[in-house]
Amino acid sequence: MATVKPFRGVRPPRELVERVESRPYDVLDSEEARAEAGENEMSLYHIIKPEIDFPVGTSEYDPRVYERAAENFRKFQEKGWLVQDADDHYYIYAQTMQGKTQYGLVVGALVDDYMQGRIKKHELTRRDKEEDRMKHVRVNNANIEPVFFAYPDNEALNGLLMRYAQTKPEYDFVAPIDGFRHQFWVISDKEDMQLITDEFAKMPSLYIADGHHRSAAAALVGAEKQHQNPNHTGTEEYNYFMAVCFQASQLTILDYNRVVKDLNGLSSEQFLDALRKNFSVELMGTEIYKPQQLHEFSLYLDGQWFKLTAKDGTFDANDPIGVLDVDISSRLILDEILNIGDLRSSKRIDFVGGLRGLGELKRRVDSGEMRMALALYPVSMQQIIDIADSGKIMPPKATWFEPKLRSGLVIHKLD
Repeated sequence: MATVKPFRGVRPPRELVERVESRPYDVLDSEEARAEAGENEMSLYHIIKPEIDFPVGTSEYDPRVYERAAENFRKFQEKGWLVQDADDHYYIYAQTMQGKTQYGLVVGALVDDYMQGRIKKHELTRRDKEEDRMKHVRVNNANIEPVFFAYPDNEALNGLLMRYAQTKPEYDFVAPIDGFRHQFWVISDKEDMQLITDEFAKMPSLYIADGHHRSAAAALVGAEKQHQNPNHTGTEEYNYFMAVCFQASQLTILDYNRVVKDLNGLSSEQFLDALRKNFSVELMGTEIYKPQQLHEFSLYLDGQWFKLTAKDGTFDANDPIGVLDVDISSRLILDEILNIGDLRSSKRIDFVGGLRGLGELKRRVDSGEMRMALALYPVSMQQIIDIADSGKIMPPKATWFEPKLRSGLVIHKLD
């Protein structure tokens, strides 16, 4: 069963939320954060990207940067830019993108559920990135940013969410960068809070949608604190970390596409001929062509779009990994033909999230920066769940969730 609890959130007063909130730390670099923060001393970037307080070029991993994060977190509370709620609450966080709204419950998720595999992952994590986030959690003694979970659709929780959606939210704003609407409600009714706790307790698993490194870091720091406390009881706040949990059917997963610098010494015709071994190849013309279904790909090469369809026998429909288009394209195109075996380390390939559209693929190829582009049909949430349930790991750069969670709406302290 999944164990969750309400918590005393640390959050901005309503009139300050739009000055405090920010994009997540890992979707922009230091200079972008510096530019977005500008002269706004209340921007959360001063806590999650505190290298912006130092001269340009200062490493985000400099020990002084972590210490500045903690200093700024204390400063925000002292000045009243962040205020801790007097009582435990659950919270609702809704995001609206292109007319579609998804409603998430903000909860304290149990560290032991992560450690025991009841909170399931579908991606590998890198130890260096885990350690960076662990340092950030340790120095602040808080989960400054939430992780992003999915849960199986639940009628009782959906009813509660829809009931609150008819009431006035605590926060309601359109973010200037993404243009999406963000709303936030505080749940203080005891019966509603008990309902949430009870319904999650019926779920065998929760699923990490986005934020694998943050999840690992938060859980590992919680586990550290358990071992460091000789009087540990299991009821301490550090036994939980902050997550926003969405119903699986509500989530939007966009395509995650590839652009490649060269054809591994092949001419365009030789490359197309090599593709015909495992794919049917159909010229679609100069107008942008988007894949219409699973196992169909769009190739942009020499100013033309091609439809590639994987032939029967090129994948195992009963293998939750082998059936993925990201695996098919990695095995049969990137590795077999182009000799790009390690997507994480190769300098010959880059990745473009679907929010930017296929026009971005065309632009990067037409500019001469890239030789060709490959667009994929999006992974489904059910595919992610199947892989997580099987204990397997998805290939890298397979999923792109939108909209991203805004940071700074609520923070979870570990004491």
